[in-house]
Amino acid sequence: MLGRGAILMNQGQLSTTPGVSGAPEAPGAPGALDDARARGAADRVAGLAGVVLCGGRSSRMGRPKAWLPFGGEALLQRVVRRLREAAWPIAVVAAPGQELPPLPEGVLVVRDPEEGRGPLQGIAAGLEAVAPLAERAYVSATDAPFLHPAFVRRLADLQAGGHAVVVPWADGHHHPLCAVYACSARLDAAALLAEGTLRLSSLFERARALVAGPELLLADLRLRDTDPALRSLRNLNTPEDYAAALRELDAEATLRELDAAADPAPGGSTGRP
Repeated sequence: MLGRGAILMNQGQLSTTPGVSGAPEAPGAPGALDDARARGAADRVAGLAGVVLCGGRSSRMGRPKAWLPFGGEALLQRVVRRLREAAWPIAVVAAPGQELPPLPEGVLVVRDPEEGRGPLQGIAAGLEAVAPLAERAYVSATDAPFLHPAFVRRLADLQAGGHAVVVPWADGHHHPLCAVYACSARLDAAALLAEGTLRLSSLFERARALVAGPELLLADLRLRDTDPALRSLRNLNTPEDYAAALRELDAEATLRELDAAADPAPGGSTGRP
């Protein structure tokens, strides 16, 4: 079962949230990362929070994924930045004692109550943390460098149809760490954990889930225009995956530079992807 009485930092204020285990966390470092209120708030989905799981062991990668450099920032920072364009607040679920790169002020940091119980426990803890503040949450892994806000918004639109969970299906399997969950699904997750069941597929069987294939996802014109290959579903498990993603990022930067050189008008640069 999840622990009780954790204290979380929410935009510099303490709030007590039963059901989430972990010690108090200091608010993230202010500065360039701390623009959550000023930038993109109008594009966020009402009632939608974000949960980022980063407590995995990164055994195949060989080093902590949260700290991997990616486009001038750590990978966890990038995922949080992209996710908060569509969702707020954001909760980062980390392992006990895990060190994290600096995060924007107001990001909630939650600690897994117990190591080795997999993503189902992380989802339960993250949903518990944001439940007082939102009705649902997009759940992401740390290693999703190409997450696009339009993808988050599309899943949120589908979940608004009355499903407890909307989970993508592509490449022959579910993508439970690229999905939207009603915060009420934390109760089903906690019940499964209490039974000793750790399989995420059991949550989809227990909760009312919509499985969304590529055709359904790309029926949305905004997503089809911005992420037609559904790169939002990509994750980085190995050094080879990481190297390939860096090559793609470099290629995109080169294309932007060429576009800016061809069209030097003010505002031609798109900034960080």
